[in-house]
Amino acid sequence: MELTVNQHDALTELINIGYGRAASALSELTGYRVALEVPRIVMLRIDEVATQLSDLVKGDVASVNQVFSGPIAGNAVLMLDERAACALSRLLSEETPVADSFDTSDREIITEVGNILLNACLGVFGNLLQVQVSFSVPRLNVAGIGGILKTITVESHELHYGLMIHTQFRLRSSDVSGYLVIVLGITSLDRLLRELDQWEARQIK
Repeated sequence: MELTVNQHDALTELINIGYGRAASALSELTGYRVALEVPRIVMLRIDEVATQLSDLVKGDVASVNQVFSGPIAGNAVLMLDERAACALSRLLSEETPVADSFDTSDREIITEVGNILLNACLGVFGNLLQVQVSFSVPRLNVAGIGGILKTITVESHELHYGLMIHTQFRLRSSDVSGYLVIVLGITSLDRLLRELDQWEARQIK
């Protein structure tokens, strides 16, 4: 299953709207201008997501996972390698880096960043696609890519797909990259694509 050009463009536009809301919330939280770059999106089978991320992100990964439910259900997870997570935490908190270890303060900050980003993106899905989406409390985990994806896969016998979204934070003259992955079963993916087509049709009326 592949996204059509129109579906890809519509999804990019929706995610970008969510990014704008997340950037505003992070800027208000930190007192610094935070920018999130226009997302790069690709849809892959979940095993392909694991392979690609393993090539891009080495070692343990700090991930913030949020389960969402409703007509479109699945898992959304923000992933940063530990070095990037530490760097982003220091930039947001103005702390002087003393080591690359991921401490309790870092965990709290990255969990909050993930909460803001995931809620903003999934909230846009709910509002603009006119479907009700409920969210769980976000959970932070530090593990390898394979372990993280195994724990977030929707527990069913459906085929799973991942929308892999490259995320880049810009603040205080620094760039920090990460990945947002939205894991969906085939039923939810079909519904998302139908809703995207309907949303796009409403835009051109």
